[in-house]
Amino acid sequence: MPLNIKRQSGLTLIESMVALLVISVGLLGIAALQINSLKQNSSAFWHSQAVLMAHDMADRVRANRAEIVNYVGIDTQSNYSQDCMGSPCNTDQMRLSDAADWTAMLTLIPSGRGIIRAPVADQMDIVVMWDDEGTGATGTACGNNPQVDLTCYTVTMSSL
Repeated sequence: MPLNIKRQSGLTLIESMVALLVISVGLLGIAALQINSLKQNSSAFWHSQAVLMAHDMADRVRANRAEIVNYVGIDTQSNYSQDCMGSPCNTDQMRLSDAADWTAMLTLIPSGRGIIRAPVADQMDIVVMWDDEGTGATGTACGNNPQVDLTCYTVTMSSL
């Protein structure tokens, strides 16, 4: 009596579907990692730009020691139009020119804003703020809520 043994060859439809599901989940994970990587790369870029801009203003303040206390209160939301590139300026005009240049620089980062404040005597904070999360935030409290507050980088100068 001959045995009628059938050998299976190929894959069944269920095995194929399971393999496709496993590959799809893996590809979705890779896509999520790529998106997160791009977001973090963008955030790091804006942060490095903010660091550069804050330290640039700190250098400008140190270079104009005669007006150092008058830099307190600069807010890039104000309008500064002094230009010292074409003609000589006195120290007060240089301070206004520095504010105008800083305002122009901060337009290069999302919702960029800069404030110089003196929270305590003999200390100056140079704060650069930007919308790192792209939420449209405008708050200047530098809090932990990106829906409300801008991301901040602060340079503190002591012994004014």
